[in-house]
Amino acid sequence: MATTLPDDGTRADDEVVAPRIETPLRRFISDFCESRIAVVGLAVFAVILAAALLAPAISPQNPYDLNQLDIMDGRQPPLTKSMDGLKFWLGSDDQGRDMLSAIFYGLRTSLGVGAMSALGALALGMAAGLAAAYFGGRIENLIMRIVDIQLSFPAILVALILLAVLGQGTWKIIVALICVQWAYYARTVRGTALVERRKEYMEAARCLALGHNRIVFRHLLPNCLPPLIVVVTVQVAHAIALEATLSFLGIGLPITEPSLGLLIANGFEYLLSGKYWISFFPGVALLITIVSINLVGDQLRDVLNPRLQK
Repeated sequence: MATTLPDDGTRADDEVVAPRIETPLRRFISDFCESRIAVVGLAVFAVILAAALLAPAISPQNPYDLNQLDIMDGRQPPLTKSMDGLKFWLGSDDQGRDMLSAIFYGLRTSLGVGAMSALGALALGMAAGLAAAYFGGRIENLIMRIVDIQLSFPAILVALILLAVLGQGTWKIIVALICVQWAYYARTVRGTALVERRKEYMEAARCLALGHNRIVFRHLLPNCLPPLIVVVTVQVAHAIALEATLSFLGIGLPITEPSLGLLIANGFEYLLSGKYWISFFPGVALLITIVSINLVGDQLRDVLNPRLQK
């Protein structure tokens, strides 16, 4: 029995395959995965985040439990065993703490401080930037002059002054980092909102006499989020580096709190005596964390900015 062919040359019994609908989420994932370096950075950051969240479960030792420490195990090189039979994969510090466990706990603090300070600065800067762009006039001039004054000073200098007044503590350094970083978000939101404010949908919303809250939160804010996502990733890495610097200088977190900056500071005096691992491995962990976040942020900038897309 012969099979007839339709006019387009295909077989009559062939199945017609429906075209694949590309959703915005699928398109975003596809564009992000075009950069192998960004995918590697995201995978590395996922491993770091998992290690930080699961630190109490996967750490060979609780480095801040005095009952598990022995001063006789202090400054042991990598791949040696403690007096209790625990193997120090990355060595131990002067207090006999396992460096691998200390790094896992230090990541929890560093990532927590970076994330919480970034979210707080995001909320404050977003409110200030939207108010400046939407209302304009004297409100905009006042907010932007404050932003310009703050950005004219180095971030580390502002943080040093604030911590000198507030003192040491986890929440105090978070407050200091929020005060340092909010101006970056305010300037970004204000620039994006000024562009969106002149578009037709904003004019239509004002002509319909909609309330200020509805216009700002339902129409203006959603269109300002893509640039903010990029700024958040960059500022989280900046906050982690700034916290490590302040803790290294001895004015950030107290010595009882696990932090990568404190771990680096604890081993700094032993570098010249050959005990490199006390500072080296926490420094490598800090470097890998910051680089992985920056790689993800760079690719997000390329994906979310149409001008940078190929």
